[in-house]
Parts: sequence; structure tokens; C-alpha cells
Amino acid sequence: MTELTRRGALGAAVFAGLAAAMPVWAQDKATDATGAAWDLTDIYPSDAAWDAARKQALAAIPGLARYKGTLGNSADALAAALVAQSDLGRTIARIYTYISLKSDADVRIAANQERQAQAIDLYTKFGEATSWMSPEILSVGAAKIDGFIAANATLKSRFDFYLANILREAPHTLSPEGEALLAGTTAPFSGPRDIRSQLTASDMPWPTITLSDGQQVRLDDQGYTLHRDAADRADRKAVFDAFFGEYGKFQNSLGASYLTHVKADVYTAKARRYPTSLAASLSGNNIPESVYRTLVAETNKGLPQLHRYFDVRRRLLKLPDIAYYDIYPPLVELDKPESLAEMRATVLKALAPLGPDYVAMLAKSTAAKWMDPLPRPGKKSGAYMNPGAYDVHPYLLLNLKQDYSGMTTYAHEWGHAMHSLLAQKSQVYDKADYPLFLAEIASTCNEQLLAAYMIAQARTKAEKIYYLGQQLEQIRGTFYRQAMFAEFELKVHDMAEAGEGLSGAAFTRIYGDLLTRYSGPKMAVSPTYFSEWAYIPHFYSSFYVYQYATCISAASYFARSILGGGAKERDTYLDVLKSGGSDYPVDILKRAGLDMTTPAPYQAVIGVFKDTLDQVEALMA
Repeated sequence: MTELTRRGALGAAVFAGLAAAMPVWAQDKATDATGAAWDLTDIYPSDAAWDAARKQALAAIPGLARYKGTLGNSADALAAALVAQSDLGRTIARIYTYISLKSDADVRIAANQERQAQAIDLYTKFGEATSWMSPEILSVGAAKIDGFIAANATLKSRFDFYLANILREAPHTLSPEGEALLAGTTAPFSGPRDIRSQLTASDMPWPTITLSDGQQVRLDDQGYTLHRDAADRADRKAVFDAFFGEYGKFQNSLGASYLTHVKADVYTAKARRYPTSLAASLSGNNIPESVYRTLVAETNKGLPQLHRYFDVRRRLLKLPDIAYYDIYPPLVELDKPESLAEMRATVLKALAPLGPDYVAMLAKSTAAKWMDPLPRPGKKSGAYMNPGAYDVHPYLLLNLKQDYSGMTTYAHEWGHAMHSLLAQKSQVYDKADYPLFLAEIASTCNEQLLAAYMIAQARTKAEKIYYLGQQLEQIRGTFYRQAMFAEFELKVHDMAEAGEGLSGAAFTRIYGDLLTRYSGPKMAVSPTYFSEWAYIPHFYSSFYVYQYATCISAASYFARSILGGGAKERDTYLDVLKSGGSDYPVDILKRAGLDMTTPAPYQAVIGVFKDTLDQVEALMA
């Protein structure tokens, strides 16, 4: 995803200095045993130190029981219990971060997968050992809790929002025994995700095909991502046919895995007395259900613009027709490779509208060994930012293609990292972890600022169309596509809750119907590609993907305000990032002037999409 930027905040000399600061490690051979380029010793110096910390945390968990029955005694007693819980949780998060990163660096190393399972078990035991706290806090009563907060500085500064949220969730909080039972489901309910991950990363016999230039490519998830935009149309078709054909062969197993995950959602929602899985998912961050349903409704109203885009794509690619395998090639060719050093220098320039302090922090962070940037066998596919331990720093796992698409991923994931750094710098540990509803704003705003910078820098009509096309692709992929995923999840969960039979074949049929509708009447979509649902790992984080669409809507708003405004607009946006998880996300955005409960944000991003199409068509004339 791309973020809009404005030039001029920093002088040319500063930019030159930042570019010169390209970290030496980018050219060095990695020293990690897994081949990763990041340095995990910032978290623990060795596996032995990690294991010692894990055992120490495991031994400390039973000690939390001494606070049971004391929470209503006094404000100091409540504060002591919450500090003990928070401090141990902070340590356990650090333990999990280390081994999760190490496991993802090479998923073929069984020992690391086993250690990760130990860390998950540690989290489960911690959840079980603290599951009584919310029910006991509720038994104390809202009036007394409010009095405790007023009387105790620790409660007021660290736990006031946490306690208010527990009181709000009272109707969905079980007895101590019930909470303990639900806490114990953490490990088994993570099984479907783990099965899917292992199957796709280690066990599926991914096909190898020969492209028109004679190159042989293995089409696992990484290979598909690298070759789905092949210049030769026959190559694109071959990539799609082979890749999604392989997923289709495993639709029964992958369907059983995903259905088990959905059933776990339904079980948890019922156990907590929510009417639906959607309501249960949104409740934690106090998101009105109307946000989700309004997004889906407004996206469907905006489908004519998406279908118009596909026709523009067909015309620019000079195709007689348009097929699903034609959606990834750039609208015009721009043979411009981007090294890691060039990506870094350009992104630093593009994000100048966010101010010199932001750019300086980003320059320092990107010069450190916090990132594993390039693909290799065994490495987990995709890209993510792990906020890391609060006391350390974020880590980024990337699989960059060294071109503009890779640069947008670079800007995107470093947007996440900067969000975490700003929140951790501004908030105490207990309020720093921002919710998912805000998580994709910083990343997609960075992408839009980058796109604006590149469009402004373009010197030819072809370059402008290329970067405008990338902006169109961002909105297609982050708004329309994620809304389609959201609609798929909603349909599947509704059917499961209604007791309708589901299977891998049913998921393929449901997804195929949606894919056909979103693609429009002029796009050919082979039934082979209906198995794409099995390729989307985010479905194992239920009702997560809709937030990409809401976030790009918010990011579009902030990017335009920053580019068209000044320090006030920039600081309003940065205040959102600095807020972390100190309030409900809808309220944080409302304070910044954006109401996500109305159709306006979604209509606005569709409007940006239409305006960008207008610019492309004007250049085509």
C-alpha cells in the first residue's frame, strides 16, 4: 500500500545525508543460522537465554494466584494485582516475539516450531492464570472501581481505560470458572491456522512451470507473488492455472481446517453471549456493527467504478478481452529496478510531509538490523511488522521484489513500524498496543504519500500513468478486494451460525460467486481461480481484513489533508498514531475529524478512485 507525501519539508542536503546513511548490513551476508538479516539478539542474546526467560515466566505464573480475592480490598491492592499481571504479560510477549520471528525465518526448522508451541502454551497458561481477574473486577462494582481509579495514580495513568473496558464488557464476561475454560481454548483453537501454515509452507507439492523465456519457477506462495504480473499473457495464465489449481487439489483439507476455525468463532461467540461471531469480533474495540455493514454496502454501490477500471486496464494493456490473470501487470511498463538502498532513499524523501522528526526517526530505524527483506526457501511468505517487545523495537519480515511494488511494501511495513515506535514513545505499555482498526492507517497513508511523490516526480506521460495505475491498484487491492474478503467472511459465518453445511467445495462456490460479481460482466474468471480463498491466510484472523478497507479510507482522508494543509493537519494525523490504544479507535478518529460510522469515508475513497481513473483516461486521449 502506498502513502501520499509532500516535498519540501527537508532540504536537498538533508536528503542526500539520509540516502548516504544506507545501512551497511544490507550488503552483508546474514549471520543468523536461519539466513535472516535481522538481529534477534536485541531481544535475547541466545536460545539458551530465551529458554531461561521462558522457564522463569512459567514459574512466575502460579504466583498471580495470591492476588485472587484482593481486588476489592483497596485501590493499592487492585493496582498491585494489575501491575503484576501487566509486567508478567510484558515478559511473555517478549518471549513469544523472539521465537515467533525465529520460526518464521525458516519454517522448515522443526525445533523452532516446537519452541513456538512452548511459547503458545505459556500464553495459554498465563491466560488461564489471569482469567479470574475480569470477573472479580466486575464483582467489585463500577462505583467502587471508579473510586479506586480516582484515588490511585497507577490506576489512573496505566489502567483506567483497561478497567473501563472491562466494565463495558460485563454482559459478555463469564464466571471465573467459565473464563478459565475459555482461556484454555487458545492453544487448540490456534490449530487450524498452524495446520494451514504447515501444509502450504512445507507439505504441498508446489508445481514448477517453464515460462516463455525458458525460466523455471516454483509456484509456492512466494513464487506466485513474484510471477503473477509476468509481462507475457500466456505466462500469467500458466501461473494462475498452476498455482490455484494446486490449491484446488487441497480444497478438502484446507476447507476442513478453515471450517474448524469458523466453528471455533461460533463457539466463542455463543459462550460469551454474543448474537453473532461478527458482534463478538467487533465488541473488543467497541466498533459499531454498522461500520462493517456500511463498508460492504458502499463498496457494492461503487462496483461500477471498479468495472470501469478493469476496462481501462484492458485498453492500456492492448488486450482484446480481460481475464482475472490480467489484474497485476502495471498499466504501462516501467523497467526501473529498485535496490534496497534506493527504496530507502526514496521513501525518506516521499515521507517528508510528515515532518523532520518523523523522517529522522525513520532514517535511524531503517539503518538498524530490524528487517529481513528478501525471499528465500523456507522463509514465511508475505510481509508483516511485528511490534516486538515494548522495551526493544519493531521487526519487519519482508519478501521484497526489487521494483516499485517492493518499494510500496517497504513504505507500508515501515509505516506500521513507525506507528508502533510513536505509540510506544507516547504511551505507557498498557496503552501502547493500538487496535487493528487503526493498524493499517499508518501503512496505507505511507503508500499514498509515496504515490503522490512519484507522480509529482514523473517526467513522461508513461511514468505518470504507471504511478497513477499503482494508486488505482492500491485502492483496488486494499479497498475493493478486502471488502470482498470481508463479505466472504460474513457470508461464511452467517451460514455456519444458521447450521448450513459447509466444506471446502462450499467455500470455493461462495468465493467464486463473489469474485465473479466484483470482477464484473466483462472479466473472464476461470472456476480454477475460485480456490483463491484458500490462499488468504488473513481469514484465520476472523473479521480482520475489513479493516484494510476502513483504514485506506481513513488514510486517504489524512493523506489529502496533509498534502493540502500544513503542520496542523500533519500533527492531527501523528496524534492518531501516538494515541496507540489509549481509547476506542472510532473515538480516536472522531477527534481527528473522521466519523467511520457514516458512508462518507467509503464514498470518498471511491471518489478518489474515480478521479484517478479520470486522470488516466485524460492521459490516454
